[in-house]
Amino acid sequence: MASKKSGYRAAIRKAKLMNLLKYVIVYSVLLIPLIPILSMIAWLIVQSFSEGPTSGLIPRGFTFENFRFLWHPIRFGLSEYPNIWPIVGNSLILAVGTVAFEIPVAALAGYALSRMKFPGRVATMKLIVALHAFPGVILLIALFYILNRLGLYGKGILTLIGVALVKAGLGVPMDTWILKGFFDGIPWELEWAAMVDGCSRFQTWRKILLPIITPGISAVAIFSFMGGWGEFLLAYTYIKRREFYPISVFLYSVIGEFVFVDWGLLAAVALFYMIPILVFYALTQKTLLKLQLVGAVKG
Repeated sequence: MASKKSGYRAAIRKAKLMNLLKYVIVYSVLLIPLIPILSMIAWLIVQSFSEGPTSGLIPRGFTFENFRFLWHPIRFGLSEYPNIWPIVGNSLILAVGTVAFEIPVAALAGYALSRMKFPGRVATMKLIVALHAFPGVILLIALFYILNRLGLYGKGILTLIGVALVKAGLGVPMDTWILKGFFDGIPWELEWAAMVDGCSRFQTWRKILLPIITPGISAVAIFSFMGGWGEFLLAYTYIKRREFYPISVFLYSVIGEFVFVDWGLLAAVALFYMIPILVFYALTQKTLLKLQLVGAVKG
C-alpha cells in the first residue's frame, strides 16, 4: 500500500515537473526573440536620462537636460530647430490626416468588394494584392509631379496634408483587403433584415455593419496612425521647410546633419516619439480584443 502511494506521488511530481518544463520552454521561445528589442528600449531609457554617452545599461549620472527640447529650441552650430511642440503638431496632422483619408475609403471599398458583384471584381482583388509587390520608392517622381500639379508642393502645411493624402493612398489597398475580410464574416441575413425594416444600403452600411466591424476599423486605424506618425521617406522628400518637419525628419536632422551626435538628446527625442503610439495602443487594445460578432436577425 505504501509503495503504491509513493509511486502515485512520484508520478504527480513528474507530471508537475514536465508541465513546468513545458512552460519554461514556451516562454523561453517567446522571450528570446524579444531580448534585443527590450535591450534597445532599455538603453534608450537609460541614455535619455544619462549625463553622457553610455554603451551599456548603467547611466553616467542622472539629468533631465536631454529633455530640454520640450521647452527650448534646439541649436546645432549655426542651425536652430524650433521647439518640439510645433513639430509634434506636424506629426499629428500627418498621422490623423492619414487616418481620416484612409479609413472611409477603405471601409467603402471593402464593403463593395465583399457584398457587390460587378465586372472586374476578382481582377480588382488580385490587383490589390499585386500592388504590394512594388516598393513605394518607385512612385516618388510620379507623386512629386502629382503634388506639384495639385499645388501641394512647397506650400507649407498644404504639403503636409498632401503627404498625408499620399500616405493614405498607399495604405488603402491593404486596408481594403483587411476590412473586406471583416465584412465577409457578417451574415447576409443581418443586412437583409435591416433593408426589410426600411434602411437603404448606405444606411445599413453606416448604422449596422460599421458598428459590428469596429474592431477591424480600430485595428486598421491603429496601423494607419502608426504609419503616418512614423512616415519618413515621403515627408523627407516633399517637405522642405524646417518648420513643417514631422518628428521623424527632425530625428534624422539631429543625426545626419552633424558629425557630432548628442546621444542623450537623440535618445530623449526617440523616447518622446514612442509615447503617443503606446498611449494610442493602450486606449484601443480593449476594442481590438472584442472580435466576437454579436448580433441578431429580426424574425
